[in-house]
Parts: sequence; structure tokens; C-alpha cells
Amino acid sequence: MNLKTTVNRAAGIRQALVGAFMILFCVAMSSAQSVKGTVTADGQPLPGATVVVKGTTTGTSTDFDGNYTINADANSTLVFSYVGYASKEVVVGSQTEINVELEADNALDEVVVIGYGTQRKSDLTGSVSSVSAEDLTVVPVARVDQALQGRATGVQVTQVSGAPGAGTVIRVRGGNSITGSNEPLWVIDGIVVGTNFNLNNINSNDIQSIEILKDASSIAIYGSRGANGVVLVTTKSGRGAGTGKPQVSVNVYTSSQMVPELPHMLTQEEQIEYTNEDATFRNTAIPFPNDPSTYPDNDWFDLIMGTSPIYSADVSISGSTDNLNYYNSISYFNQDGIVKSSGLERFIFRSNLDYTLSDKLKAGFRVNYSRINQDNGVVGFGNAFGTLRTQPIFNDDGTYNGFNDVIGAPFNNPLAAIELNTNETFTNNLLATAYLEYSPVKNLVIRSTFSPEFNNIKQNRFNSSQLPGLLATDVPDGGEASVRSVASTGWNNENTIQYTTDFNEDHSLVALAGASFQKVSVETAIARAFGITSDATGFNNLGFSDPARANIESDYDGFQIASFFGRINYTFKDKYLLTLVGRTDGSSRFAPGNKYEFYPSIAGAWKVSEEPFMQNQNVFQDLKLRASWGKSGNQAIEAYRTLGLLTEANTTLGGTELPGLTIGRPANPNLQWETTSSYDIALEASLFGGKIFTEFNYYYKKTNDLLLDVTIPRQTGFTSQLQNVGSLENKGWELMVNSTNINKGDFTWGSTVTLSSNENKILDLGGAEFIDVTVDEILGSDNTRLIVGESVPTFTGARYLGTWKSQAEIDASGFTGPATVGGARFEDINGDGIISTEDYVVAGDPTPDLIFGVENNFSYKNWDLSFYFQGTVGNEVFNLLMRNNYFARGEATKFGDIADRWIQGVNETSDIPRAGTDTVGGIPPNTEYIEDGSHLRLRSVRLAYNVPVDSWGLNGVKNATIYFSGSNLLLLSSTRLIDPEASRFGRTGLGNIAQGYLSGQYPNPRILTLGLNVTF
Repeated sequence: MNLKTTVNRAAGIRQALVGAFMILFCVAMSSAQSVKGTVTADGQPLPGATVVVKGTTTGTSTDFDGNYTINADANSTLVFSYVGYASKEVVVGSQTEINVELEADNALDEVVVIGYGTQRKSDLTGSVSSVSAEDLTVVPVARVDQALQGRATGVQVTQVSGAPGAGTVIRVRGGNSITGSNEPLWVIDGIVVGTNFNLNNINSNDIQSIEILKDASSIAIYGSRGANGVVLVTTKSGRGAGTGKPQVSVNVYTSSQMVPELPHMLTQEEQIEYTNEDATFRNTAIPFPNDPSTYPDNDWFDLIMGTSPIYSADVSISGSTDNLNYYNSISYFNQDGIVKSSGLERFIFRSNLDYTLSDKLKAGFRVNYSRINQDNGVVGFGNAFGTLRTQPIFNDDGTYNGFNDVIGAPFNNPLAAIELNTNETFTNNLLATAYLEYSPVKNLVIRSTFSPEFNNIKQNRFNSSQLPGLLATDVPDGGEASVRSVASTGWNNENTIQYTTDFNEDHSLVALAGASFQKVSVETAIARAFGITSDATGFNNLGFSDPARANIESDYDGFQIASFFGRINYTFKDKYLLTLVGRTDGSSRFAPGNKYEFYPSIAGAWKVSEEPFMQNQNVFQDLKLRASWGKSGNQAIEAYRTLGLLTEANTTLGGTELPGLTIGRPANPNLQWETTSSYDIALEASLFGGKIFTEFNYYYKKTNDLLLDVTIPRQTGFTSQLQNVGSLENKGWELMVNSTNINKGDFTWGSTVTLSSNENKILDLGGAEFIDVTVDEILGSDNTRLIVGESVPTFTGARYLGTWKSQAEIDASGFTGPATVGGARFEDINGDGIISTEDYVVAGDPTPDLIFGVENNFSYKNWDLSFYFQGTVGNEVFNLLMRNNYFARGEATKFGDIADRWIQGVNETSDIPRAGTDTVGGIPPNTEYIEDGSHLRLRSVRLAYNVPVDSWGLNGVKNATIYFSGSNLLLLSSTRLIDPEASRFGRTGLGNIAQGYLSGQYPNPRILTLGLNVTF
């Protein structure tokens, strides 16, 4: 074969190979397809994420909204990645749209929501705690705030009542005010809804994430509204839900609520013995002369309480197209309370929509409508504490008993009240927002939102004329009814402009400016009727009553706020971060000259792990040091408090009494904002390849210009005036540790520990050493004080020394007040022979030394197990039932430890007072009322099975989970009333400062739940 032939054959082979290659290339190109979608993280778009066809150099990046487009073969695999997040691979197949959500591989790179924007956690200069949707739905709750308990450091969430729909008390790094609210500001999808928004209006399954802003740097953007912290709620959108057909999610569960452990009380026989002993001591007739077995033995706790169900179901439909993201849901919730006549029924509809009108223009809305029907309960848990077990339920003729023979007075029969009385509330709430977002040039975004809210509440109350307590009197008073209507309307307008730029490679700047306007109006009308002789119409016709006793009231309240704000986030070499924030607020609640206030803040952070000297170590994956300072405010007063108050004052003219008005309180146009200055320093670290993430914060806050009622000269015609005087401080630390303990094969184990400590102290009360606070009309005003140098509030009382053991001991003591052997003995500190407020000591306070939460999560193949403990250490509670159920006469039930009381000739060494001791002398508030409020609660346990839908052949089902959970299954506490979290005064009014007072509140039930979550 010559050279020419060889060359020709080689050329032919080359041409054949080229032809074959071209054919294969054309085939490959013909099977390639355009794929698009959105990359998100933590429910937010992830700009700059990388999308690559695996094994090739073909790739792209997501735009500002997390969108991408790429050409890929049906057999190709797309790899989605972003710094700090675990990569995800998806086979293209026949899909033309692929949406993915990346999970954080490093806690510092999670995307969190901040005021008016989002940010990577690694870029934060302020203190922000995040709670994910998964944390919120691990154990079903009726209200979203209940799920926050123990989840965030520096945030104390107290479940003060177990009643259906009951709210919580939330303190972010302690309370800053005495007169004003200490509740955090709630912001839902950018809508400022205030501090008293009814969270029953929100379905927790609709929530994507919650961020709690805690330090000055993060809350300063909310100015006068943020001193008590800010809770940002972000609801779900259609991003990441998939394309093509909509994604449908169904969540259903049913729960059984069980009565928890109840206080230990005397048995019927022990109570009879105590009551007779008390009567003997007082020289009155013995109420129970016969054998105890001849008298009723009614467990009133059991009679008014019982196991009750919860039913919940919600369905959501979400998805996305080229230009549209949507999320729609409807939910139904029904809970019967464990105390009869209490319950909650709720319907919620939500629709979220985001639409891209063009490359530069976007629009969208959020609409949430709720309807709540609530049975408020006509009897309380406390009724059982005041009713003797010997009290008959029925008379001999079968009618309800209404007379107490022991005290010789009418008796409020709880079972009759449950059957005959009504107390119900109906609430309709519409919360919405619409926005328009325009980007005229690259990196510049102009956004405007308008958010209306409409709230209508109607409460109906009716107390029957047939109540046995009324019929037991010779002159029945008839029934009574009331109708209360509240209509509130409000709107919020937010306008922002944001510019983002990078320059000279090392510099990054995000500048935000905005203006906010809000107006709220509330109208209230109440009509009350008395002497209703028939139950036929109940509260539906108040005219069937005694017109001379009718009562009508109405009220109007409203306020307006105008705000202007700005923020600059600057980054140098992605190592040094600086944040500057300023906001000016103007409020109609203050008089001219004091309406406006400016609130600045500055914060900085240093990413230590980015420094060259940190590159050759294997301990810290990320390490960041940050610090902040700033001011925030609190309006702290109701509307019109700068003005004088008109009050009714009748007068006589010509011998005829005529209605009139007078000034009921003095005006004070000098009132101004309470201002809180705060400092924060923190260290964040991700260690050992991200297996451990920890965050430590230390903070100090000082509030000046406290609004307090100050005593003024009586010559003014008044006794007190609201003024800006005094100051207080909060300081403390927070520690959070999140760890992956085991991650091998099919088994993982992760833990989260949160520890928080806050010290609260009054620095000044306008020159006064202390101010007494009245929390109980019977106990008076001297059991609670605001004391300079102490916490808010402080429990005070005489020091209880046990019992007098002999008459000789009484004589030798020098005590000249009333005393008896076996009676209660108190320390006479000043030695004047009597017990007075001068002998009172600081007995405790409700502020915990430590708040903690511990969660463990286990996963093995398709099984998940989690359990969560939370509790407090070092707080005290004030047991208001001690007076009647420990020291008082035998006419009231008694705590079980009274069985070991002082009895002459039987138990004369006991330090528990004898029966009837309160008749010798008044029992002052004392240290025996104060109990240790430290406790440990097993908040939740959850066992879930993630159904392998593919192997089970469940076509069309994306995922399904069956779970069983328990809530409040264990409570370790030494308080006589069992649950130290309950609070008589709730979260408003006196409850703003008077936490830790127990008087038999609605207990938190034990709950067992079976549920199913399915996504199609």
C-alpha cells in the first residue's frame, strides 16, 4: 500500500468520524431542553446560586430573585450550590421547570428576615433569633406564640393560662417599662400589627419563618415601636413549591386534652375535721356533727373539668409559573377546653400572590381573613378552690342547690352556671397588604405597600335569672346581660427605596431609606341590663329588664404615627461589617413639642475566621465578633393621656339633682417617650466543620423617663399625675449551642440548648424609695412594691416564723398584738410589739435567674423522634390562695399540707397554724405566700414516620408523614398550685408588671395528638 492510498483512506476515516460526531451532536442538541426555575433558602430567593450541568462546564447563576435558565439534556443532572449550603442534585428528565430549596450547611449562612429586608446570618451585625417553620409545626399549637417557648435565647415566653385561645406573656431581654406595655412589636409580612394583636387570627402552618429582633441595631429600624423587641413573621409563598400542576398540602390532626396533675387538697373527711375544729375554736355551732359518710363528697375539680378534644385541618395550594408565585390555604380549628363551658372554633383563609409584571415591575398581595367563635367560660378553675366537697349539687327535689349551710349564704353552683349562663365572643379580622415594587435601574428597588386591617368583635354575656343562688334569696334579683361591640380599623403605608452596589472589589454597600405612616381607630359600645326575669331571649333583647338600672357606655380611641428611617450596611473585604440606622417617629399620643423623637444605632462585626492567621486551623469554620449600641423608644401611654379626663359628677340645682362633668385627672402636656439605650456584644462560631454552632450575647439596657403616677399636692385638686420620672435597667447574657452529635449512615442525632439570664433592677422612682402596687383588694396594696435597687415587681410581706408553741413564748416575745397558741407567728423586726408594713421584708420576685430549653432530634431511616424540655430557675411566685386555703376559716377548702397542722395535744410542734387562727388577728401578706417558681417541663415529644411514597407505590404523592406527639406530659414543680407559669393578671393592665401571681388559673392540659401531613 503506497503512501497516497494510505493518506486517502485516513482522510476518509476522518470524514466519517466527523460526520458521525456531527450526527451525534445534532441528536444531543435535539434532546436538549430549556430548564428554568427558582433557587430558594429558608423560604427566600437565593441570588447568585450556581446551577451546573453535572460533568460539564455548562452553568449559570441565579438572578436577584433566585431565578435561572439553562439548557440541559433529559438525561443530565443539574447541580445546585451556594456557599454555606449543602449542594443538591436533580435529574432533569422531562421537567422544564425545577425549583429547589437549599438547606444551610453552616448556620452562619442561613438567610434571615430583618426589618425591611433579608440578610445572611453571617452578615448580621445585630442580634436576631430565628425560628423555622419546622420548629413551629413539630408539635401542633393553637397560637404561634406558644411555639416560641424556649426556642430563642433572651426571650421569655410564659403560658399564663391553658384556656383555649389564651395568649402568652413575652419578654425580650426583660421588661423596660412599668406603666407601658412590655410586649414585643409584631410585624406580619411587613405589616406592623402592634403589641396586642390577637395571634389566634394567624394559622401557624401558614408561617415560613419567625425572626426575633433583640438588640438596638436590629430594632432601631422600628424606632419608638421596638424597645421591647420585634417579632417578624413571614408567611409562605409559592417559591419552591414546584411548577406545572399546583402543590397541594393537607395537614390534619386530632388531640385529646387531659386534666393535668391537680393541687393536693384535704380529703372530705379531713376537711370536715378542720371545719369543725375551726368552729369549736370560734365557739360557734359545729357544721358537721354527724359521721362524715353521711355528707356529700363531691370532687368539684372533677365535676367542672374533663378530657376534651381538639380537631384541626388545613389545606394549602401553592405553586409558581414564569411570572407568578402563589400560596392559598384554608384552615379549621376546634378546641373544647378541659374546663367545661370553654372552647374555641376558628376558620382562617389566606391568599398570598406575587406577580412579575415586567423585568422592572412586580406586584403582589397578602390577605388573611379569620373568624373566631370563643366560649370564654362561665366558671373558672378557681371555683373548685372555694367550694367544699360537702356542698350538695342538688336539692332533694332534684333542682340545683344554691345555698351554703356552712356560711349561711347563697352559693354560686358551678354546674348550674355551666348549664344556664353564656359568655361568648365572636371576632372577624381581615389583615391584608398590597405592594408594588419597581426597579428602574440595576440594583435599585423602590417598594410601596398599603396594609389595611379591619377588626370586629362582639361579646355576649348572660347570667340567668334561674341561678339557684338567686332563687335561694327571698327577693330574687333577676338575670343580667350585656353586649359589647368593638370595631377597629387601621391602615399602614410603608415606602422604601434600596440601592445595592459593589465597588473596587473590596467594598459592598446596601442603603435603605423609607417613610412609614399608620392610623388606627377603635370604637367601643357596651350595653348592660339588669333585673331580667325571663331567660327566653337572653342577651338578644336587653329591653326585657329594669330600665332604671340599665347602663350604656361608649368609647373612642385612636392614634397616628409618622416615621422616617434609613439604614446603611457596609462591608469591606467581606470581613468588616458596619451598620448605621436612624429613625424619627412622630406620635399623636404626645402634645406638641414632644411628638417627635429620633432613634439612632450603630453596629459593627468582624469575621475573624476570614483573616489570614485563621486559615491554617481546623477548629473554627466561621468565627464572628459583633457589637452594637443604640436607642429605641416606647410610647408607653394610651391615647389622650396628656389631656385632662372628664368624669361624671352630678350636682344639685334648685333642689334637683342634675348630671354634670368634672375634670377627673390632671393634664400633663410635658409627657414624652420612654427611651431605652442598649449595648450588645456577641460572639458567633461554627466549629469542627459546622458540627457545632454557638452564639453568646451579653447586653445592657437602661430605660429613662419612665412614665409613673407621681403624688402631687392635694391643693391641685388631685392626688397624682402621670409624669416622666425614674429609670430602670436590664442586663444579662444568652447562650445558644446547636450541635450535630452523630451523622452516620441512616442515623443522625442533633441537639439544641438555649440558656438565658436577665437581671432587672429599678434605678430611680422620681425620688421615692418605693411605690406600693395593689394586686388584690383583700390583701391590700402592701404585698407588692416597686423598690429602688430591686426587680420589677418585688414580693413583700412579714417573715413567717411558724406557730406560737406556748403562752409563755408569747409573753416572753414582747408581742402585744393578738396572738394565740398554735396561731401564726411573724417576725416583729422593729420590736414595737405589732406587725405592720415596717416589718415587711423582700420575699422574692418573679424574674428567673435562668431560662433554659433543651431539644434533641433523632432520625433513623424513615423515623424521626424529638423531645423538648424547657423551664426556669430562681424565680418566685406569689400564691394568692394561701390566705383562704391555708390561714383562713374552715369555710373554704384547704391545701393538703394543712392535715399536719398544729392540734392541741396531738401535734403541738407543727409550724402549720391551727384551725381558726385568722380570727385572732389579721393574717398579713407573708413569706409563706411566696413559693419557688423554678420548674422543668417536658414541653413536647414527637414520633414521626416519613412514608416511603415511592416504594409504597403512592403515585402523585410527594411526601407523607404520620406522627404522634405529646405536650406538657411532665411538670416538675414545688408550688402548691402545681403550674408556676400561670398568672392571674395575664399580659395586659396590671399584668404588665405583676407577673408570678397565682390564684387558681386555668391549668395547661396534657395533650396527646395523632396527625397526618401529606403533600401532592
